Amino acid sequence: MSFNEGSQLDPTRVNDARGAGGGGGRPGLAIGGGVGGIIVLVLSIIFGPQALSGVVNGDPAQSTSEIQNTAGAEINSCTTGASANEREDCRILGTVQSLDSYWKDQGADSVRVQFQAPGVKIFSSGTNTACGSATSAVGPFYCPGDSTIYIDPSFFAELTRNYGADDGALAQEYVVAHEYGHHMQNLTGAIENSQRGSGSQGGSVRVELQADCYAGVWANHASSTTDASGNRLIKQLTEQDVDSALSAAAAVGDDHIQQKTTGRVSPESWSHGSSEQRKAWFMAGYESGDPGVCDTFQTDNLNTP
Repeated sequence: MSFNEGSQLDPTRVNDARGAGGGGGRPGLAIGGGVGGIIVLVLSIIFGPQALSGVVNGDPAQSTSEIQNTAGAEINSCTTGASANEREDCRILGTVQSLDSYWKDQGADSVRVQFQAPGVKIFSSGTNTACGSATSAVGPFYCPGDSTIYIDPSFFAELTRNYGADDGALAQEYVVAHEYGHHMQNLTGAIENSQRGSGSQGGSVRVELQADCYAGVWANHASSTTDASGNRLIKQLTEQDVDSALSAAAAVGDDHIQQKTTGRVSPESWSHGSSEQRKAWFMAGYESGDPGVCDTFQTDNLNTP
């Protein structure tokens, strides 16, 4: 996926906190908690079997990815679609603006909520949130406590290098769109379902698959989203773009991560869904362009949207 070079980006939309420090404490992490803990709905937790449930206890593992040198490349210089085609931090910004455009103008009405944009914070190494402190090892996540998406751009290289995701732009944009999907679930109240049941049919898996579906819905509409001046932000998707997103969805499937980190697959401990499920729900959203198909909470078969 490419941005239209002349489209305008607003650097103030994203809080660039790289180099600010933070994080590194001993938070207890809990999905759907809220008292004395950190609530994180993570795209993928890929730094060891102890984290595969979506709950990290004790010190988060240290990320092995190299933190991008951002000297002279701060978010303030991300002003056009051309910069989003060249740099990951600018691409995050451009994707967020496109998501804002879709969910504000169309999507929010479809899910019957009043739109409120999430905060977005780019960080490196660690950060503090309303949910507690976190390091880059957690991966991208959404904190309901402050309605903010947190992303360390170095995650993208880790996802490609160690877990086989494509390095294409839509693979990265899928990550952002998935986390934005959690924000929409926070607005609708669906995020509360993460505590209902466990394992491959549990609430956490259903919440994650719905966020994948919402990411696909956005991808369907991405080429019609606009900047503040009405210029289209993103060019028409290609088949290669979609394949790139699917590679990222497959890379963060619970079965794929478990096989790679432990050598075995344990559906009873899944928190995000299998690779095939994540691809299927993304495609359900992409092919329909309708958030209404993303109700993962009313189906008995999560394998077939």
